[in-house]
Amino acid sequence: MTFVSTIIAFIIALGVLILFHEFGHYLMARWVGVKVLRFSIGFGQPLLTRRLGKDQTEWVVAAVPLGGYVKMLDEQEGTVEPQDLARAFNRKPVGYRFAIVAAGPIANFLLAILLYWFLFMLGVSGMKPVLGPVKPATPAAFAGFQGGETILRIGAELVTTWQDARWLLLSKAADRSPSVDVEIRGANGEIAIRQLDLSHIDADDLEGDFLKKIGMIPYQPAVKPIISHITSGSAGDRAGLLPGDEILSVNGKNIGFWEDLVQEIRENPGRKLSLEIRRNDKTVGIDVIPDTVTEDGQKTGKVGIGPQIDHDELAKLLTEVSYSPGSAMIRAIKKTWETSVFTLRMIGKMVAGEMSWKNVSGPITIADYAGKSAQMGVASYLSFLAVISISLGVLNLLPIPILDGGHLMYYVIEIVKGSPLSARAIQVGQQVGMALLFALMVFAIYNDISRLLPG
Repeated sequence: MTFVSTIIAFIIALGVLILFHEFGHYLMARWVGVKVLRFSIGFGQPLLTRRLGKDQTEWVVAAVPLGGYVKMLDEQEGTVEPQDLARAFNRKPVGYRFAIVAAGPIANFLLAILLYWFLFMLGVSGMKPVLGPVKPATPAAFAGFQGGETILRIGAELVTTWQDARWLLLSKAADRSPSVDVEIRGANGEIAIRQLDLSHIDADDLEGDFLKKIGMIPYQPAVKPIISHITSGSAGDRAGLLPGDEILSVNGKNIGFWEDLVQEIRENPGRKLSLEIRRNDKTVGIDVIPDTVTEDGQKTGKVGIGPQIDHDELAKLLTEVSYSPGSAMIRAIKKTWETSVFTLRMIGKMVAGEMSWKNVSGPITIADYAGKSAQMGVASYLSFLAVISISLGVLNLLPIPILDGGHLMYYVIEIVKGSPLSARAIQVGQQVGMALLFALMVFAIYNDISRLLPG
């Protein structure tokens, strides 16, 4: 995925999410009779402007695509003609104002539901939940799980892919469930139930490769250490490796499978590795120095080579499940709800200090995920959009002044006390909210840069 295509995927994602969010505000404002002056996608210098409708609403695409807004007629922001007073935002009952503000985040949740609904009807593909070797001294090992077993249910929920299994186990652990019953089918076809202990899983364990931490590794067919492709300009390319090369040993250590080769490369960033290679029925020696990259805060080696895959064997591990429109809608609503609750719970854990703030991602990481998901196909990209749309909806509902949730908090206070907050109180709240958001953005960008730079 090139840099340009990653940026394009990122801008498209932002545009869709912002459009739906602001359109929610716009439609609700029009529905309750508020005059809309401007609908803007982006901030800053307008790039494209059109006036449409009997109200001559100004539709704008601006230069900075990191947000948007709907400007409504409001006496607090300018003079309002007497004939338009009834259509001013501030003149509407508090319930109407509440509905207009809430409509933006609700639109993001509805977008996620629509995307999931389409994906569930189209068909959800993934790897069958077949266990590979179980790591010793882990919750999975203590529960008696064995390689080759297939997960059928987690609790009362049916499991069809590893995505399902990971999500359900992650949700149970986040809920602080002490244990969960997992129904499996053994390699011999027998059905059994294993009780997986989650009591020792803490908040930090929820980060990164959660399945690996509980001892569950998806089964993968054995892959021979034969190179299929090489990334141009990579360490492998510079060293002179070629497609078709079979790696026999690394620094004198025999290599039987591709995983063995990957482990040696990852454990030796920046160090010379002497490879013994079979090429065209001849044995040759090549030295390669793995590039140093940072993944999850750890330095690791990378050579830029890929293995030859037995696609027939891999196809046996893939499954695809599709649903009728009705069932797909039920699953889409449930998925959106569960993801929203999970996101809110993770935010709560970070605020409470139970989970690292390193999980906060900024625009650089989101752009990277946008590019990678687009490269994987339409389904992956739409799934990415759904997750980000939910995150945007949840974030905007937080009771932080300047966000939609902050305005909703003001309206709740107004309903309780019978009158609006003072202009001074709102001004102070906006300043505090701006400071919090600025600090959060700085921290998120710092995390992004930390993920990119070694050390």
